Amino acid sequence: MNQSRAALVAIATLIPLAMIATLYTGRPALQDRQEQEKITVVASFYPLYEFASKIVGDRAEVSSLVPAGVEPHDWEPTAEDVSMGRAADVLIINGVGFERWANDLEAKFVVNTSEGIEFNYEENEVGTADEHGHEGDNTGEEGNGVNPHIWLDPMLAKHQINMIRDAMTSSDPTNADYYNQNADRFIAELDSLDVFIRSELTSCDKLDFIAFHDAFTHFSERYGLKQHSIQGVSPEGEILPQTIQQIIELANGLDINVIYSEDLIDSRLADTIASEIPDGRVLVLSPIEGISEEEQAAGIGYIDKMGQNIMNLKEGLECR
Repeated sequence: MNQSRAALVAIATLIPLAMIATLYTGRPALQDRQEQEKITVVASFYPLYEFASKIVGDRAEVSSLVPAGVEPHDWEPTAEDVSMGRAADVLIINGVGFERWANDLEAKFVVNTSEGIEFNYEENEVGTADEHGHEGDNTGEEGNGVNPHIWLDPMLAKHQINMIRDAMTSSDPTNADYYNQNADRFIAELDSLDVFIRSELTSCDKLDFIAFHDAFTHFSERYGLKQHSIQGVSPEGEILPQTIQQIIELANGLDINVIYSEDLIDSRLADTIASEIPDGRVLVLSPIEGISEEEQAAGIGYIDKMGQNIMNLKEGLECR
């Protein structure tokens, strides 16, 4: 009888202690230890955040420096962002000058996802001169005029996935097989996306389109299209009246009646241009530089956004 009472007392003592540990940490003590052992990964902005999340799954903690719904071109890190980047085990950047602030973070391990890509051209602006253009090499310095929007070409996105995969397997070899499987799965999705894009754009009456900013250089080169743009490699900056007139004349000369705006910028400029061309209208062509919190909550991601882009491109290119 005394033994039974002693056992009950021991259990009664242990249960509150376990509850206290859980309440204090928000999770059981063992789970807390396991999560503390996860490596931390910080991506510079949305597409790299999604790419990294696809690879690491639940084996690492992933966050993005640029918040959801924020246009990243002229974004600058706060002191808190700098601390987060420096504390991370892995910092993932796009490179080719997109993150001009990258060197200032002094991160432990920087994964430059554009490293190893051979660019065989120099950026040639089709629309305006870009006063806020991305000059810089892969960590934010001199970039030789290379367009940084590599993630919009699914084949170049595969290169980025492989760079992240390599970084994760070397940083966390215990989970290497898991990371490799996830990377292979996402690369297969990108291959399927490439097939889808080619099939959807095979029978189009037009090849020219007017994007809001010069984000689709690599995409256009991959799929045999010709991008024109209102802005340069950044959507920010003043547009002169004569530039607007040039775009209107360009649209009329090429018989273009769709002007593309973006999801993170005000569409009024695109609306103005569209109002000056016959049957003009505005559709969204997303550079997928960020998604809204609502889209994120709904599970909409890179593949979905690319699919939406193709549907809207088909309208402007008059594809059958």
